[in-house]
Amino acid sequence: MSDSTTDFGYQQVPTAEKAARVRAVFDSVAGNYDLMNDLMSAGAHRLWKRFTLSQTGLRPGQQALDVAGGTGDLAAGMAQQVGAGGLVVLSDINAAMLAVGRDALTDRGLVGNVRYSLANAERLPFRDSAFDCVTIGFGLRNVTDKVAALRSMTRVLKPGGQLLVLEFSRPAQALKPLYDAYSFSVLPWLGKMVAKDEASYRYLAESIRRFPDQPTLLGMMQEAGLENCRYHNLSGGIVALHRGYRL
Repeated sequence: MSDSTTDFGYQQVPTAEKAARVRAVFDSVAGNYDLMNDLMSAGAHRLWKRFTLSQTGLRPGQQALDVAGGTGDLAAGMAQQVGAGGLVVLSDINAAMLAVGRDALTDRGLVGNVRYSLANAERLPFRDSAFDCVTIGFGLRNVTDKVAALRSMTRVLKPGGQLLVLEFSRPAQALKPLYDAYSFSVLPWLGKMVAKDEASYRYLAESIRRFPDQPTLLGMMQEAGLENCRYHNLSGGIVALHRGYRL
């Protein structure tokens, strides 16, 4: 891969075009995002997010940031953890997804301690050392410059603050044949039948395969300046939660 191109699923595209292509995907899927997550994972995404929330260590009055937060599941959970005296910022680069997230959190009655930011994960518009915890759930694989995003998220953490990266990863070898068949046959079919968008869901399946495996992502987090990094495999490694601290 040359410096001027990057991956978009299995395609190589000009680096400058990837963000717009990803934006178009999520413009298309925003309205059906939660429904499709439930269908695609048989509801397991809710368990993965619940585990992530159990690891935040957030206390009442603290501040947290959910990057590429989409429809706001992690932000909603953290808003409950920090309470009325705390603050959670839900950010996303995609305006359509952010609007869906705002509506979802408003419907849950979370209005007093949540703010919203249209923001690029690679260049977060927040001051240094602003947050006690930063999360990114199923969003890092869509970022063009993942190293820049990890550094940006590390920068806005307070000393002692934690970054949590929840993302699809590499499953155990025994699961791989079934997982591949599901990803490249069932997933696009669901996208076609339910969301009327087979291509976007094929991209999402391909983007998972192009994402770094567990040890590689761990090394990237360490290179970004995080300490005490580790990961937890969930559902046989189909998903992994990576954690690291800014010291």
